[in-house]
Amino acid sequence: MPRYKLTIEYRGTPFCGWQRQDNARGVQQAVEEAIRVIDPDAPPIIAAGRTDAGVHAMGQVAHCDLSGERELHRLRRSLNHFLHPEPVSIVEIEPVADDFHARFDAKARHYLYRVLARSARPVLVDGLVWHVHKPLDVEAMREGAAHLIGHHDFTTFRSVHCQSASPVKTLDTLDITEIDGEIRFHVRARSFLHNQVRSFVGSLIQVGTGRWPPAQVADALAATDRAACGTVAPPDGLYLERVTY
Repeated sequence: MPRYKLTIEYRGTPFCGWQRQDNARGVQQAVEEAIRVIDPDAPPIIAAGRTDAGVHAMGQVAHCDLSGERELHRLRRSLNHFLHPEPVSIVEIEPVADDFHARFDAKARHYLYRVLARSARPVLVDGLVWHVHKPLDVEAMREGAAHLIGHHDFTTFRSVHCQSASPVKTLDTLDITEIDGEIRFHVRARSFLHNQVRSFVGSLIQVGTGRWPPAQVADALAATDRAACGTVAPPDGLYLERVTY
């Protein structure tokens, strides 16, 4: 069966997350249903990673196996037709080797978290950012974020429900930029723990509002205790931006 790599964009608000579930609708289910209109015997698709309920994606990657060769433009157009009106779009389709694996071959996952720091409530980006009512000290947050870069035990910054075998991960980058009151956190690692990015952002917002000094991020990391984490940021502002191979 030919294998195809799908790059997928979606708004996560109406979904229980990426993964198919018995009692709620996941993005995976929506994509698989569209595929099976074209190829009823297609096996389940495999994604680069699972996003949680309400989390968005600009560049989720999945692979699928189909029963025969397909013309790529027509396949993409057909899948998007059958996905409509759900907020999911197949942005790109590429043929790949039979042994390509969307999850295991990934070299890095890139996440974006968006925070809108202003008093007025958002209208145009409602549900797509975390609305923080106070101004934020970006330089202080950058100072705090620097403590997180590198190879660490991130127990403090993972959900108690995390199923990863080890809390030790390597964080490659955590860059913070500001444009017109919107603060953007760009985070890259080969893999992440459950709720790790949202835990980072929530703790750094504590720094940005002045509740924490930047050094408290280092103290929280060293504590290896979930109770030392700041407020976990909501899913609204989180995006799986892209996956690199």
